[in-house]
Amino acid sequence: MKTVAIIQARVGSTRLPNKIFADLAGLPALGWVVRAAAAIPGVDTVAVATSTAPGDDAVAEWCASQGVSCHRGPEQDVLARYALAIEAERADVVLRLTGDCPFLDPVVCGQVLALLTRTGADYATNQDPASWPDGLDCEVATAAALLTASHEAVRPSEREHVTPFLRNNRHRFRVRNLTCPLPGLTGHRWTLDDARDLAFLRAVAERLPAGRPPSHLDVLAVLDREPELAQINAGTQRDEGFAKSLADEIAAGVSPVRSNGYVASQTLVVRAERTIPLASQTFSKSRIQYPEGASPLFLTHGQGGRVWDVDGNEYVDLVCGLLPVVLGYRDADVDRAIREQLDDGISFSLATTLEAELAERLVDVIPCAEMVRFGKNGTDATSAAVRLSRAFTGRDRILVCGYHGWQDWYIGTTVRHKGVPKAVRELSSAVPYNDLDAVRRAFQEHPGEIAALVLEPMNAVEPFPGYLAELKALVNANGALLVFDEVITGFRYHLGGAQALFGVTPDVASFGKALGNGMPISAVVGRADVMREMEEVFFSGTFGGETLSLAAGIAVVDKMRREPVIDTLWRTGAALADGVRERIKARALDGVFSLVGKAPWMILAVQDQPTARKEAIKTLLVTELLAHGVLLLGSHNVCYAHDAVDTARVFAAYDAALDRVAEELETCALEERLGRPAIESVFRVR
Repeated sequence: MKTVAIIQARVGSTRLPNKIFADLAGLPALGWVVRAAAAIPGVDTVAVATSTAPGDDAVAEWCASQGVSCHRGPEQDVLARYALAIEAERADVVLRLTGDCPFLDPVVCGQVLALLTRTGADYATNQDPASWPDGLDCEVATAAALLTASHEAVRPSEREHVTPFLRNNRHRFRVRNLTCPLPGLTGHRWTLDDARDLAFLRAVAERLPAGRPPSHLDVLAVLDREPELAQINAGTQRDEGFAKSLADEIAAGVSPVRSNGYVASQTLVVRAERTIPLASQTFSKSRIQYPEGASPLFLTHGQGGRVWDVDGNEYVDLVCGLLPVVLGYRDADVDRAIREQLDDGISFSLATTLEAELAERLVDVIPCAEMVRFGKNGTDATSAAVRLSRAFTGRDRILVCGYHGWQDWYIGTTVRHKGVPKAVRELSSAVPYNDLDAVRRAFQEHPGEIAALVLEPMNAVEPFPGYLAELKALVNANGALLVFDEVITGFRYHLGGAQALFGVTPDVASFGKALGNGMPISAVVGRADVMREMEEVFFSGTFGGETLSLAAGIAVVDKMRREPVIDTLWRTGAALADGVRERIKARALDGVFSLVGKAPWMILAVQDQPTARKEAIKTLLVTELLAHGVLLLGSHNVCYAHDAVDTARVFAAYDAALDRVAEELETCALEERLGRPAIESVFRVR
């Protein structure tokens, strides 16, 4: 088996022309990379892949003078360039390196190579997700995988950046990543893109041991002695070139979704339904909530604000796991907290201090929280609040307003009450939002019987001025407890939840979803005198103190305190909403679509039209959004990681989707021409 390190290099950099020949302590940058590549354990041959552009004759001449193999191919189609080099070198395994990373560490690269060969992976890297300094990037792939990519990849970003096709198609290619064991290195910039980078690299190179490739520890030792050096090129965006490629694709109208549809998803759903009802654990994630035959049904991975499906299609994710993913997929801080706790263990025979550490943080930030108990999902916490309220008041009846999960006490009030005993259903009743008179009537009809009103403090509709405060006074005056279901609004509207945003403190509240950024954790919090009932009320589960989720929760709260997470959710959500509203209005569709709610969680409302039901209109819109690379269920669930490229992709997708809706409404036969059943709601919440 032949292993070849192939270094892509050319002189035509727009920001720093001829950068690969920039002198660093007497050796050109490309010379540093070639020297490091030759020292990687397991590498048989080092080669350079450059372009056929006349300017890159200098690269070929330098390689000839150094006795390094050089292969030339298309300037922009770097993947094709690699394919040519692979065939010329008869390579079996390829390390993809770049000529602008002079501080490449041979030992780290050797570990990435070993990761591929020892696991049987098709592709291994140390940058997915990034945890090493920018400039220590190493990617290893089998020649077969890269040649497959060269044959099938069509997106310009896949051709220019060589390996995205492998990372995106994880249902086909086995992908592995080498995570850096040292924290806090992702902000380091050791690559060569502009004049500031060159100044930094020269300063460090002069201080490194001479005559051998430096290790990353050598570089860190220099920066530890002289930390001011790191400020020379601080603040530049990582992977700026790749972000530009994605932006160029959007501007050119290139969709990240393949035209051949969702073949793998359709195959896998047949397999899954043999053993799983609806092939999903959640109604809202199942095939019945997405356009039949025109949507992804299985995802392989996510990064930041994007996800990829089993067919290799890429989407800006406006579902975000049904709102838990508030920071973004594979958030570095949360993932590190989970990995560090994993080294100590997951579930123990007694409590751990993590429970108190997270509880103390929640007491600090949530107005009503004086004591805390943990569960695994929102239904756990809200149902615990109901049982707690019944125990505290000695009453049985519950009023509900909003969506509160799958347990009998709530779901019995909806049309999805199959399996819920009639006697249980009769103990709960729904009241309309913003309607104090309805609540008064309920107390009059059931005097001394109502234990609690469980309420989403806000969903799609703004509370009337004074509504929440008057509601609390009314509920408490009748001897009942006010329970805020903050499973969605918590850690999204405000760090302290909607109760902090609106300035109304309930007696008890439930939190979940965003608390763990995707890890299964929830919390019921409230007044100490009420929460003390938990010493007798049986709310007890084996995994209530599971440590990975607690560690994630601590990391989420700490990051939200440290960084402008909530402010960013508001800004991103508002920018998306404003842009989509402009596009709706420009097509005179404001009588069809509207966005309601708060910016961090805007709900897309659709109105029936004389010639088309709202369900059919929404189905067409979602179909078109999916085809243009946006995953949407019915609301804008933004996360901290959504960036300008994501926003541009969403706007481009809405442009195409709204145009199609307008065209189909003109036919007066939208539903007949839809080509698939309209998506029907699981049930109506309000």
